[in-house]
Amino acid sequence: MDSFNNFPSSSSFVSTRKWTYEVFLSFRGEDTRNNFVDHLYAALTQRGIDTFKDDDMLRRGKPISPELLKAIEESRSAVIVFSENYANSSWCLDELVKIMECHKLMGQRVLPVFYHVEPSDVRGQKRNLVQHFNSKK
Repeated sequence: MDSFNNFPSSSSFVSTRKWTYEVFLSFRGEDTRNNFVDHLYAALTQRGIDTFKDDDMLRRGKPISPELLKAIEESRSAVIVFSENYANSSWCLDELVKIMECHKLMGQRVLPVFYHVEPSDVRGQKRNLVQHFNSKK
């Protein structure tokens, strides 16, 4: 029982860990890559914030890469840019699952951004999002 009490809490684990990135950006490329996400990335990096942004065009049907999963694990925070087609991408949904695992297990901060969708669209799975979230279950 004594060893259990000496185990660091998730908040102390987060504060003592060395991170590769301050921010991991999760986004649907076709919706946001050449506009909002590029501007967000530029603003973060101009302020000296180490930010991971996947610039590779991902091939359909390919599994999420181990390097991408590692980048999520090595990020202090994740910004999820929910857009109309975010849930249409199995890559985005795989990233979302990994981000939420890191949030729960390591205390990773998660910040949602709603780009041309309302928070209630995501929460209530409305509009196009409902068909995509339901097809991934």
